Amino acid sequence: MERLAENLLEELNCETVFTIPVLGGMEVAESTVITWVIMAFIVLLSIWLTRDLKVNQISKRQAVAEFIVTWLQNFVRGMIGEEAKEYVPYLVSVLIYIALSNVIGLFGLKPPTKDLNVTVALSLMSIILIEASGIRKKGVKKWFKSFAEPVAVIAPINVLEIFIRPLSLCMRLFGNVLGAFVIMELIKQILPVGLPLPFSFYFDIFDGLIQAYVFVFLTSLFIKEAVE
Repeated sequence: MERLAENLLEELNCETVFTIPVLGGMEVAESTVITWVIMAFIVLLSIWLTRDLKVNQISKRQAVAEFIVTWLQNFVRGMIGEEAKEYVPYLVSVLIYIALSNVIGLFGLKPPTKDLNVTVALSLMSIILIEASGIRKKGVKKWFKSFAEPVAVIAPINVLEIFIRPLSLCMRLFGNVLGAFVIMELIKQILPVGLPLPFSFYFDIFDGLIQAYVFVFLTSLFIKEAVE
């Protein structure tokens, strides 16, 4: 158990990779660097897939790109609905980022989603988008009035929900990713050879993709409620 506690503390530790000599020294965390790697991969893959686009007689590469984009857009649009379809590109981007962040552990890199700062940032971005979508749809006056619906007495609860939602999104994503790490460490201590490999694939791929889906699904659900 002591070894598990040490590994857990090491996993939670947000290491500084290097320092930028600006404003007294800006520390760049490991999760930030890995996020840059993921961003670079997505950009390069997008450039490669969208090179030499054609209207007729398209290449196999373009067909794959169109299939991926169409499937992702339809997948997210099915969750958020037609009334809020303008938010689909952002949600698709978040889905891809979280999915790649969770599976990058297969390549020996520490998933950025194990850093609480990353999950907090994602949650804050989601809640700002949720409330902004409500204001855009209803207007500021009706948005304020919506807190007193269906009865004025529950207004404090509706206001409190603004702060509960990002906390819920943050801790659900962070807790599940961290919980998978704890389970893997326990499995390695019980049977260090053979068994951990399939479980590692499960937590890094299947469970990682599920967590990406849950985060985007809940954000889509809240946006859908805000624009109704």
